[in-house]
Amino acid sequence: MKWAEASTALGGTPDAWPRLVARYGEPHRRYHTLDHAAAVARDSAWLAGDLGETDRAVLAVAAWTHDVVYDAKPGEDERASAAWAREALEGVREEHVNRVEGLILTTIKHDAPADDALATALLDADLAILGAPEARYAAYAKAVREEYAKYPDDVWREGRIAVLEGMLNRTLYRSEAARTRWATAAAKNLTAELTHWRREQPDHR
Repeated sequence: MKWAEASTALGGTPDAWPRLVARYGEPHRRYHTLDHAAAVARDSAWLAGDLGETDRAVLAVAAWTHDVVYDAKPGEDERASAAWAREALEGVREEHVNRVEGLILTTIKHDAPADDALATALLDADLAILGAPEARYAAYAKAVREEYAKYPDDVWREGRIAVLEGMLNRTLYRSEAARTRWATAAAKNLTAELTHWRREQPDHR
């Protein structure tokens, strides 16, 4: 569902779209661009299945805005994005605004109650890239490194190893549909990247 359709369905206006596009077009972004937001909106809509129109609109707004503020500051970015979404949804009923905010905030720890269908769709869609074909995953990993360019290689390497190990040690996808579509490739991609960074550790040489 496109931004204009989703925001209008909730009783708002599409007026924030130019500002949203400008945010996602910031020059320091490499992966967390409008293309990423569009992919999450698309994949979350697919995962949402037969949810009602209002739920689908809430999910779409959350997908489009979940990374609208991105400065490579985990936690701070998501909270700022949730605040941005609240401002952009002027005129929308409070219950819908609260739901959008809550969904965005689930992306901080990538966790939510098991029965939250909207969060499941959003979180699984946000991780779809992990199960992409090898070349596309490699481009994603390179782009994320560029977004964290302020960190020296040794700091990035150790941090990335911890992130990759964490993802490999948990169930990535909450829904059966996402597991079927992406889990096998994701495990392969993550393992390959982790192997690369471990080999780059000084004590490995």
